[in-house]
Amino acid sequence: MSAGSVYWDVIPYVALAILIVGTWWRYRYDKFGWTTRSSQLYESRLLRIGSPLFHFGILVVIIGHIIGLVIPESWTEAVGISEHMYHWGAAIPGVIAGVATLIGVGLLIYRRRATGPVFTATTGNDKIMYVVLTAAIVTGLATTTIGAFEGNEAHNYRETVSPWFRSIWYFQPEGHLMTEAPASFQIHITIALVLFALWPFTRLVHAFSAPFAYLFRPYIVYRNRDTAGKGELVGSQPHRRGW
Repeated sequence: MSAGSVYWDVIPYVALAILIVGTWWRYRYDKFGWTTRSSQLYESRLLRIGSPLFHFGILVVIIGHIIGLVIPESWTEAVGISEHMYHWGAAIPGVIAGVATLIGVGLLIYRRRATGPVFTATTGNDKIMYVVLTAAIVTGLATTTIGAFEGNEAHNYRETVSPWFRSIWYFQPEGHLMTEAPASFQIHITIALVLFALWPFTRLVHAFSAPFAYLFRPYIVYRNRDTAGKGELVGSQPHRRGW
């Protein structure tokens, strides 16, 4: 077994262990720090542009990664999707989402560096995180763009990277598959694993607290206090329930 195979067999579990234990530790001992530390009060113009670009862009990128890594090539072929169709169907949205994500994170970094109070609230871990996050986006976008221009000559990652990824979750890692992938894929995935290891110790941890409850909670009811001057108690009138 080569050193490369051992690396790809072991390093994902190291990153996963740090992610799980680090997240537990952060939640257990730093609940009040489990936040993005909102800075909208200090600057909102760039935030209104950069934040949606980054968040919606990265959401599409994540969905694309899930489809490409989790769904086997044989499944898409079984429903009549050829490799050529899949390649372009993934490359075009992937490049668009990657560009949007890169522009968004670039604006957020510029805003954080150029706005004094926002920069002051940035921790050392967050600075490292931004460097690694940007590197992951750039290498991923570069890999997707190169693959798009190569067309039929592009490396089919669903024969190497995807089976390796699934083998990690089967606890039967096939690191030799990753050694067959081009260096661009190996660099991108290594940076991504470093990002996951850093995740619990930065503001990225807020992603594990997505406010799904807001979709189902009752709406807030506002009442006019003038009704109290008409002999009625504030809030005494019946009202319909929310969602």
